[in-house]
Amino acid sequence: MFPKYDVIVVGAGHAGCEAAVAAANLGSKVLLVTMNMQTIAQMSCNPAMGGVAKGQIVREIDALGGYSGIVTDHTMVQFRLLNRSKGPAMWSPRAQSDRMLFAAKWRQMLEAHPHIDFWQEMVTGIIVKDGRACGVYTGMGIEIASKSVVLTNGTFLNGIIHIGEKQFGGGRAGEKAATGITEQLVSLGFESGRMKTGTPPRLDGRTLDYEKMEIQAGDDPAGKFSFTKTPELKKQLHCHITYTNPQVHEILKSGFEQSPMFTGRIKGHGPRYCPSIEDKINRFAGRDRHQLFVEPEGWNTCEVYLNGFSSSLPEDVQYKALRLIPGLENAKMFRPGYAIEYDYFPPVQLSLSLETHLVKNLFFAGQINGTTGYEEAGCQGLMAGINAHLAIFGREPFVLRRSEAYIGVLIDDLVNKGTDEPYRMFTSRAEFRILLRQDNADLRLTPRSWQLANESGQWAGKPMDESELAERQKAVEAKKIAADKIEAFFRNFSVSPDALNGFLEKMDSSPLRQQVKLHGVLLRPRMDMAALRTALPEVDTFLAGFEPEHLNEAEIRMKYEGYIRKEQELVDKVSRLEELHIADGFDFQKLTAISKEAREKLSRMKPRTIGQASRISGVTPADVSILLVHMRR
Repeated sequence: MFPKYDVIVVGAGHAGCEAAVAAANLGSKVLLVTMNMQTIAQMSCNPAMGGVAKGQIVREIDALGGYSGIVTDHTMVQFRLLNRSKGPAMWSPRAQSDRMLFAAKWRQMLEAHPHIDFWQEMVTGIIVKDGRACGVYTGMGIEIASKSVVLTNGTFLNGIIHIGEKQFGGGRAGEKAATGITEQLVSLGFESGRMKTGTPPRLDGRTLDYEKMEIQAGDDPAGKFSFTKTPELKKQLHCHITYTNPQVHEILKSGFEQSPMFTGRIKGHGPRYCPSIEDKINRFAGRDRHQLFVEPEGWNTCEVYLNGFSSSLPEDVQYKALRLIPGLENAKMFRPGYAIEYDYFPPVQLSLSLETHLVKNLFFAGQINGTTGYEEAGCQGLMAGINAHLAIFGREPFVLRRSEAYIGVLIDDLVNKGTDEPYRMFTSRAEFRILLRQDNADLRLTPRSWQLANESGQWAGKPMDESELAERQKAVEAKKIAADKIEAFFRNFSVSPDALNGFLEKMDSSPLRQQVKLHGVLLRPRMDMAALRTALPEVDTFLAGFEPEHLNEAEIRMKYEGYIRKEQELVDKVSRLEELHIADGFDFQKLTAISKEAREKLSRMKPRTIGQASRISGVTPADVSILLVHMRR
């Protein structure tokens, strides 16, 4: 009935969709298995993509040929670039999406791919032969063969939904949990754990009074995520902001004795940085209000997502509390908030390729690894799909370093440090964030993707020179050339005091005393290209021939040149340790001069380089020195 597939992807959430696309684009024949074809790429929680650090990840996914950015651009209802008051390393794109259009667009793009097939059924186990994943078992007893398997099960593994004292099995509201996989993996020697996440109630937007709320408008003009030619957003929907109050908190407290979180019925760890509303008022008892974001679910629906009000309290308590919030006095609920508890597998059991140590050609991606968020899931799926394809042909895994991408930071953190609570990406986790900006994701990663695809000989079933990736690579090269030209112009163009001092006086900037290069003027505080274009017609004429993204790239490069150079020097130093590879099968237990803890963790995590070994929790600099001495011998 079924052919033998190259890659089987289990689960069609954000991780699964990106995994399927990544493997298929490189030429693998992929089967995407999901329990429900109607919920492919479902936005289970908030209808938004991006945000602080997450927006950088979406742009990195796009630069590597993934689809998340493209889908978001086609389906967003609002766009904002966050943190514009800070430096460009902190700028983070975020888009409010149309939930239904987002899922429909993803499915459309997947179905259009000639290398992706679909099957709707629950997967209950992995076919393992001689320590290698060779396919899957389904609930109907069907065996489907493949050369590698990617598990992206999200919150479905033995999922339990909690609403007050009520609890029932489910991987998402209205959908059953997945069983069998956890039990099999544990029997194979994998360690599993439990985590918890939650979601807020959905409201009827027709019953809300937006006049009592603050408007949160999108950027004008709107930006986008993809580096390809996706549609520009001309019309946007408003989001709104409102707040809880002491009366709301008192109502919520009345339900604490029925809260599964406080009574101990939930055993899994919840997300530290996205707590439920009851957790907020318990942990931050001194605060008399908390901010809530009222977010539309799409163009053609009245459904509203109440971001910041995640809860597992009884539905009647949620309802009473909601009606004390300004603008929500007459609110009707479509469904209450709930918590969901599910199985995950500590990611220290993976290599940096996201392949498991215990079973070859078996890869984990997304919430099964203990992460939270569409963006974190999507980038893991992308990397797992790429490496599942490469593993089939015995090729070296595709791994991004911490200095190359936020994706590299995320996977390195998971594999080397593990996580016992849902992992979320922040800019503070990246030590090289000046280099890892959202604006230069294409310059950093598209050449890597181009090189990878060239080695495979095709992209999305087309010869490389005819592929969409070839156009991306040409755009990257054009962007580099344009930025170089702009920078050269600023370094060589001279400006006299007579031409600029009147303008500088208006800008409250010290006057020129002699002719200087324009580059030096640009580096002054509160100065930018846009201002100089208004003052100097020759500059405006020259710059008019360039794309906005080319101008932005050149300006950032010039204004932050010193910081970028220092960070690159640090990267070069750290990279020396990454170049020192540890032989496969190296016996760390024979290093009796290092601590027992270090030997155990090195043996368990099997680092590929000295750099990776140095980042493992419990491995000291002294341990690394001893390892280096042993390797020299």
